[in-house]
Amino acid sequence: MTSHISPWMDDELTMLQESLRDFYAKEMVPHEERWQKQGHIDRDFWNKAGEFGLLCASVPEEYGGMGGDFRHEAVITTEQFRAAGFSGFGNSVHSQICAGYILDYGSEAQKKRWLPKMASGEMVCAIAMTEPGTGSDLQNIKTTARLEGNEYVVNGSKTFITNGQQADLVIVVAKTDPSLGSKGISLIVVETAEAPGFARGRNLEKLGLKSQDTSELFFDTVRVPPENLLGGTEGQGFYQLMKSLPQERLVVALGGAAAMDKALEETVAYTAERRAFGKPLLEMQNTRFKLAEVKTVAHIARVFLDDCVAKHLRGELDATTASMAKWWVTQMQCDCMDECLQLFGGYGYMSDYPISTMYADARVQKIYGGSNEIMKELIARSLTT
Repeated sequence: MTSHISPWMDDELTMLQESLRDFYAKEMVPHEERWQKQGHIDRDFWNKAGEFGLLCASVPEEYGGMGGDFRHEAVITTEQFRAAGFSGFGNSVHSQICAGYILDYGSEAQKKRWLPKMASGEMVCAIAMTEPGTGSDLQNIKTTARLEGNEYVVNGSKTFITNGQQADLVIVVAKTDPSLGSKGISLIVVETAEAPGFARGRNLEKLGLKSQDTSELFFDTVRVPPENLLGGTEGQGFYQLMKSLPQERLVVALGGAAAMDKALEETVAYTAERRAFGKPLLEMQNTRFKLAEVKTVAHIARVFLDDCVAKHLRGELDATTASMAKWWVTQMQCDCMDECLQLFGGYGYMSDYPISTMYADARVQKIYGGSNEIMKELIARSLTT
């Protein structure tokens, strides 16, 4: 199959792409089955990724990063999902979300303190938004961070936190002034090694993404120095979150498109070998038509996302377009996984075949990063403005 080449690719990015394929094939894919059973990737994989240079790729070199831009992050995410169609490696949260908050809103001291360690893999970062009773409605979070003397005191709980079990840094979304609603939300960075009262709950058992630790986190009178506030002043958190969401949703969509490519590749290979009624499944018209549909959808997704990446690089990716990309690509991802699994027959339901894992992993894509229902509501609002 001819691989789609994005118009924003260049020779440097092609070299990165090729080296990533070798790295993931050697250091990630052989361990996925074991990681799924243990419920998380090995901690030293973060150090290997840092040594290789794939963490914090768009962070400037002066802060330990690669000094690239979002194209580098897009290649890293795409190749991760193309390597196996799934992975528990939470780099998108660590590098493309958390590092972005610190780079965009952190003080010079905060950048120098945290980003080099994140780039090397010495520190793993998570962002704690979701609470047990609050999903996409961030304005109603209950976690508080109250300034008492010369310290913030953080109280509350979070759930569904990617990288939670291994995180050395947690960007906590908290209310510094509960009376102000969304204007009272701030981002506070908790360094977990120096935080009495911080506790990790269960590593949650999930339908998919079994090799990715997804955790409950608890904050019981956790004292944090005021210099760990992102943005310098209280009440900036909701604005910071909203401004960063388009990139987060684009990253989710990029992973979905890459997973579709991998599912198509696996299914073509399987149906070419699997025989029924005296000939390979791939020679049957229904099989060929179904795969033609998947290939078309996967190609449209890539072309759409190429336009989104180009807009994002120019600073023009608006929330409506990012929402379109997130809901449509992840919906198509789930639909394509279903079509591909069907062509495997009963074997598609067996964990021996990667398609079963890709099918299960795809489902959460329609939930995190803002549920697809929320995405449609955001798009609908643009119709009357």
